Amino acid sequence: MATLPTNRQEAWRWTDLAALSAAAASEPTEAPGADGYWLGLPGARIVFVDGAYVAHLSTPGHVAVSRLTLDTAHPLGVQASGADGWSIDLSAAEVVEPVQIVHVATGGENHVPARLTLDEDAVASVVETYVGSGWTNRLTQIDLERGARLMRSVRLLQSGGFVSIRDEAVVGEGASLVSQFLGAGGMGSRIDALLTLDGDSAFVDYGGALLTREDQRQECAVAVRHAALNGSSRQTWRAVAADRSQASLAARVEVARGAQKTDGEQSLRGLLLQRTATVNLKPELEIFADDVKCAHGATVGELDARALFYLRSRGVSEARAKALLTTAFVADAIDRIGDETVREAFRADADAWLDAAL
Repeated sequence: MATLPTNRQEAWRWTDLAALSAAAASEPTEAPGADGYWLGLPGARIVFVDGAYVAHLSTPGHVAVSRLTLDTAHPLGVQASGADGWSIDLSAAEVVEPVQIVHVATGGENHVPARLTLDEDAVASVVETYVGSGWTNRLTQIDLERGARLMRSVRLLQSGGFVSIRDEAVVGEGASLVSQFLGAGGMGSRIDALLTLDGDSAFVDYGGALLTREDQRQECAVAVRHAALNGSSRQTWRAVAADRSQASLAARVEVARGAQKTDGEQSLRGLLLQRTATVNLKPELEIFADDVKCAHGATVGELDARALFYLRSRGVSEARAKALLTTAFVADAIDRIGDETVREAFRADADAWLDAAL
């Protein structure tokens, strides 16, 4: 394992690097099957086990699997570059169905790079699911040309270990990137992204929900850079922390000097199910243009006592009342997923986490 960052570095102060190191050194365990994690969607299906492509379990369609060397300076991303990975390169003339990828980990460390290139007006949808245990490290680079649209949904369901995701995207004129995440497993995690709106009227919607319990720690660290006119971005993140766990949300919007008419919004909210849990929020705005509309909100609290009392007075059990209110809290992020099948799968994953946590 290459040299890792340390918690003394500001950008990594909340990352559970001890859990990452322990996951990387963990002994092999039995691999969970991928069959139970497919959604009822048509299209390509790809399976990676410990970073290795499993051909007999996959139907790749238009997805290419090959060794990928990606240019990145990210300290975890560089470890994935140069390994076998997957790529999609689409033109507008190619009408393709959704791509599903299941990443299975059995212990130790595994690294997979990915590259998604959508030409002018091309459209793609990708659903990724992470299961098993170990250190799962991913680097994904995205290039969206004029008018291209990418919808991406990511489920972090590993029972243990650590999942680190690094996304680097360039979004061109009139293109849109919509990515939603759900951390509902028992692993530690870090969702790390640098997203650049590089064309006029580019759009990014990047967010999700992190659900933590016991001694678990999950975090996101996302930077959105507005480098062109009329860009719009939305970052909607929700964190729910139970027991002694910690969830951390860091979101930054950077507006370059020439990026006039930018519209950027951040919404970071945390919910503590017990006062022994911790939610850290860090919204940031860095603006060098003078004709912009940027806003951020950050709140941490507990379940509304009056709402709990109302539900209890109507005969709802305490556990069920807490589950209903927590589900409504998380729905702010999950309901942003456009595909109904994917959205319902995320809701089911969140409900399963609540059943275990409450």
